[in-house]
Amino acid sequence: MAGKFELKKAKNDKYFFALLAGNGQKILASEMYETKASAVGGIESVKKNAADDGRYERLSGTDGSPYFTLKAGNGQVIGVSEMYASASARDGGIESCKTHAPGAATTDLT
Repeated sequence: MAGKFELKKAKNDKYFFALLAGNGQKILASEMYETKASAVGGIESVKKNAADDGRYERLSGTDGSPYFTLKAGNGQVIGVSEMYASASARDGGIESCKTHAPGAATTDLT
C-alpha cells in the first residue's frame, strides 16, 4: 500500500499534516501553519526533500529515545518523527519517509 499525507485543521484554526505509511502508521508530522496554502506548501517541501539523506537530522529526546527531523533546503524543520525504541527503528522510519513521501497523495480532511 502507498503512503499518503493527511491534511487537517486543528481546533485553533491552524493547519497541519502527517505522512502516513501504507499501513496507516504515522511517519512524520508537521508544525502548525496559519493557512491551508502554507500547509500544502509544507507537504510539497517534504515531497521534494524526503529522498535526500542529508536533509535528515538524527536526534535523541531528553529520555534518550531516537527520532528524526526533516529539513528543507533553507535549514527549516518541515517534519518531525515519532519517538522510536531504537536507533535502527528510527533509521527504518527515515527509509520509510524516503520511500513514501515523494509520490504520496494528499487526503484533505479539512
